[in-house]
Amino acid sequence: MRIYNNPIILQDFSDPDAIRVGEDFYMIASSFNHMPGVPILHSKNLVDWELINYVYDSFPLAKYDKVCPGHGAWAPSLRYHNNTFYAMIPTPDEGLFVASTKDIYGKWEKPWCLKKAKGLEDPCPIWLNGKAYVVHGFVKSRCGFNSKLAIFEATEDLKEALTDSVVIYDGHNNNPTIEGPKFNYRNGFYYILAPAGGVTTGWQTCLRSKNIYGPYETKIVLTQGHTNINGPHQGALIDIDDNDNWAFIHFQDQECYGRVCHLQPVTWLNDWPVMGRVSDPLLAGEPVLWNEYLIDKGPFYKLELSDKFKDKLGLQWQTLANPKKDWYYLEDGLNLKALNPDIKKLGMLPNFYGQKLGFKNFTAETELDLTRLEENSKFGFSYLGLTYYGLYVTKENDINYLCLFENGEEKDTILSKISYNEDRIKLKLRFYEPNCYQLGYNNVWFKDKFIATKGAWVGGKIGIFAWGANGYARFKYFKVKENKNARKG
Repeated sequence: MRIYNNPIILQDFSDPDAIRVGEDFYMIASSFNHMPGVPILHSKNLVDWELINYVYDSFPLAKYDKVCPGHGAWAPSLRYHNNTFYAMIPTPDEGLFVASTKDIYGKWEKPWCLKKAKGLEDPCPIWLNGKAYVVHGFVKSRCGFNSKLAIFEATEDLKEALTDSVVIYDGHNNNPTIEGPKFNYRNGFYYILAPAGGVTTGWQTCLRSKNIYGPYETKIVLTQGHTNINGPHQGALIDIDDNDNWAFIHFQDQECYGRVCHLQPVTWLNDWPVMGRVSDPLLAGEPVLWNEYLIDKGPFYKLELSDKFKDKLGLQWQTLANPKKDWYYLEDGLNLKALNPDIKKLGMLPNFYGQKLGFKNFTAETELDLTRLEENSKFGFSYLGLTYYGLYVTKENDINYLCLFENGEEKDTILSKISYNEDRIKLKLRFYEPNCYQLGYNNVWFKDKFIATKGAWVGGKIGIFAWGANGYARFKYFKVKENKNARKG
């Protein structure tokens, strides 16, 4: 048997939800303000995943034409009903949205608002007697309270809400901050899998009842225990075959690396799904650090990080706001149009093209053609978190300068500035475990080491940009290589 190690995905696919359709598994995750939004992954064995699509290219609200850190698509759910895939997507200020498709690899219907409200989060449907029942949580910062779960009824196609939300569980006493509920059904029980206790310190709770409106009894089914896997919760309980075998995918917050994904075996004990290693049937499970493949077959996909910028842009790239068609074109590389000269901070630049971190230790490199650099535009490469450092080349009075910069409160600040007269430059980043990186160019590395921070509800990203009023930055390639023997930073 093949062995897998946790995390199965060392990338920031936060709040994962997954389902089985035949012999295929599909997973979606939060994307917040990053576009395209709500990534879709595919696997044959629950360990090895490929990124295949997104639910939407841009979110259908004008607000998201600008950078809104931490807003946008929170924990979504994915379900399959009547030969249709449904993604339910909450935004904390606007409401609960839904998108659907018959072809998960193809175009999705534009998200529509099922329930307009402020402070609803993490919806998930289940179908019964020709209707849908949707469970969701509450966002305290928007509606004044949390730690409760509620249900409302909707039409079968999730086009119209039929009832108001009814609270079916209050977790203030035993499961504070309960959120992220996901519906399942087995052996006459309705199950709601929901994390509690907070992102970094919490646990996985299971609620069950034979009546969809309850009352629900509860059991904690996964905790950190004696492991170093903190806050193991928020994910998907999945039937992996037709023989009542199940698994659980959840995230673990790892700061700048984001919320990475783990896979746990599931043991059913007295109709409770206990996850991971079960040493005492009366206690919760503990996460496993490794395990035999639950489904031992390929293909053994790998998530792509490098990009040759040939025929199409890799799926790993996301912008910080709704993208426009004229932001780039592909010809002898990726040509990014210089935009937004009035924006003062890279972290607020809509047309920053970023991707998730993929290794603990790695080197990333891009080659940049500077022949179309115009006065006062900036072509560059940066790490991006709540704090960030990066490199760009700018032209001033017909002279090119290479600048090392950092984020500031009102505007980004230049730390060093040297003249650079070549038409091409290789910009580099070297990342060290656990959260440290260096920047360099060509064969030179700057001595400074910087601390990598996470973003607003997301991990850090690395990416490229063209910033200014005129010109096009041509990136010849983007290459990421794991440094397996790297020393820690």
